[in-house]
This record gives sequence, structure tokens and C-alpha cells, in this order.
Amino acid sequence: MKYVSRAMFRCCRPIVFTLLGGLVVGACGSSPPLRVYQTETFSSETPFQYYSSREPAGACEIGKRALLSQGYQIESAQPLSIRGEKYFQPGPDHATKLSITLVCLPSSLGAVIYANALETQYELKSRGSSAGVSVAGMGSLSLPWATDKDTLVKTGDVTITAPEFYQRLFELIRTLDG
Repeated sequence: MKYVSRAMFRCCRPIVFTLLGGLVVGACGSSPPLRVYQTETFSSETPFQYYSSREPAGACEIGKRALLSQGYQIESAQPLSIRGEKYFQPGPDHATKLSITLVCLPSSLGAVIYANALETQYELKSRGSSAGVSVAGMGSLSLPWATDKDTLVKTGDVTITAPEFYQRLFELIRTLDG
């Protein structure tokens, strides 16, 4: 029986060493995944800006009216900066908040409106609570409480980069800009 085991080991030894060598080379040759900032391009072509012939404060006022006309709640309004939010509920246990920030700056044409949108997802999480009783000399007892607490938990943020989204926003601003 020992002779068969040695023969099997001799026969499989090259395969074992090849597999181990491949794992070592694979581990050494693999590079860590790129971080997000490493792939940022900073392109001069951008969907995040709109040019208006109005002065910056007037352009921001038009942007504010555009957001209000679509049901956004204005969270912050400065003369040259507007921030609006709108909530959505795509499912019974999910909610989404869409935040749009408009910044209006002077340009050679009048004003440029820069837009940035952030989508935040929330999920409804249930959590039961318990009550405890402690009696000196007897110990403690913890019992589950009958009520659950439902809480919206933030599950992620993402900056919206889709050019079509900003095209729709700026088209609405363009119609109001007249």
C-alpha cells in the first residue's frame, strides 16, 4: 500500500508544484483595484453647466423656479447658490432622496449655472427592543419587547453623472430663461 501512495505522490508532484507556483505568481502579479480618484478624468467637456444671458443672481432665480416647478423643496437659497431636495419611494421598504445644487457664477456671456445632483438611498430596517429587570440577589431577566422600531437607514450616496439628467434639467431652465 505504501508503494502505491508513493507512486501517486510522485505522479501528482509536478501538478501540485505547478498549481502552487501559479498561485504564488498570481498573487504577486495581481495589482490592487484602482481607487475612484485614480480614474477621475477632469474633462473640459461637461454636462454639468448651462450658460445664461442673465446676471448670476437672475440665473439662480430661474434655477430655483425650475426646481420648485418640479416639486423640489428648497433647502438652501443664497443669491448665487440653490439647493433643492425631493423624496421618492420606489418600493415599500426603500426611499430615495435626490438633492440638486445649483451654483451661478459670472461668465463672459452673463452667467454660468453649474449643477450637481446626489442620489441617496435609504432602506427601512426593523429593530426589536427588549426590557430588562434586575433583582438584587436573584439575578437579571431580559424579555423581548412586543414593539418593533422601524428606521430608515442610509445605504448609499452616488453623484449623478448621466448627461441626459442634466440635459433635461437645463432644458427646463432654458424654457424658463426665455
